[in-house]
Amino acid sequence: MTTTTTPGTVLITGPTGGLGKATTMAIANRPADGRPDLLLVGRPGRALDEITDAARATGTTVHAIGADLARLSQVRDAARVARQLIGGGSVRPLHALVANAGISVADTRGASADGFERTFAVNHLAHAQLIGDLLETFTPPARIVLLGSNTYHQNIFRRILHVPAATWRDPVELARAADPAASASLEAAGVAYSDSKLAILYYAHELQRRVRPGISVAVFEPGFMPGTGLSREHGPRMQQIGRVIERIPGVSSPTKSGPALASIVLDDRWAHLKDGAFVVVDAERDVKPFASDRAREARLWEATTELLNAAERAGA
Repeated sequence: MTTTTTPGTVLITGPTGGLGKATTMAIANRPADGRPDLLLVGRPGRALDEITDAARATGTTVHAIGADLARLSQVRDAARVARQLIGGGSVRPLHALVANAGISVADTRGASADGFERTFAVNHLAHAQLIGDLLETFTPPARIVLLGSNTYHQNIFRRILHVPAATWRDPVELARAADPAASASLEAAGVAYSDSKLAILYYAHELQRRVRPGISVAVFEPGFMPGTGLSREHGPRMQQIGRVIERIPGVSSPTKSGPALASIVLDDRWAHLKDGAFVVVDAERDVKPFASDRAREARLWEATTELLNAAERAGA
């Protein structure tokens, strides 16, 4: 495995558990000549301190940036801190961003601090804000890797497990929390998650059209990975079941998918990825035809800009 450029700096969101933690350590444990500096963006607290200390113990230059991605003001602040660290020479030039953080809620009636449905707010809007604020900070060749999921469409396996597919609507509707007077619905929560992952595919395609040359955009699917912190809102029993399922051959886990994601970010093997290429663990895959839609992609970009601007004005 060889890196494609001078390693520079990699920014990772959601580094404190599951896939994010495994990816962070897979990068930090690389040989010194191929090891980038790390900016770790996550909720402040013990978990962020622990992963920062663990990565530093390998000899890696690491800076933690505390931010709750459900609060766009904190996302903007995190981008500001990252720009200062990069511009001030505390870390090397920014060559990669891994939009790893994500949530799967049990109740879509809950709103983020900015009033958006939390799944859409964290999985899509927060990363769109962060990436937009950092686009001019990247030093090409650079890679942006977004976290996708095959839940955007349904197959027999997901149908058996009652995992709903995306039901696309206008992004402004997707960003709206469910009526507080309605009953909580796990079906609605599953659809919201799948919608957010379809949005990530659309966003990746449109982002590639808008970035300057030398910045590539790809989407990584870590495989079916039950039992991680992603399911924490669904209760400890669901996570326990997931950890049992992880032992089944063919089911993925952070220890399997973390090094694969680190490879996507750093290695020559993946230097060709662009245009929102979809990689499932370690193999490129075509997305379903409806997941490439120029009209939906343009509308998502337009609506995302409107929503982020509205949130910033409201915060001001």
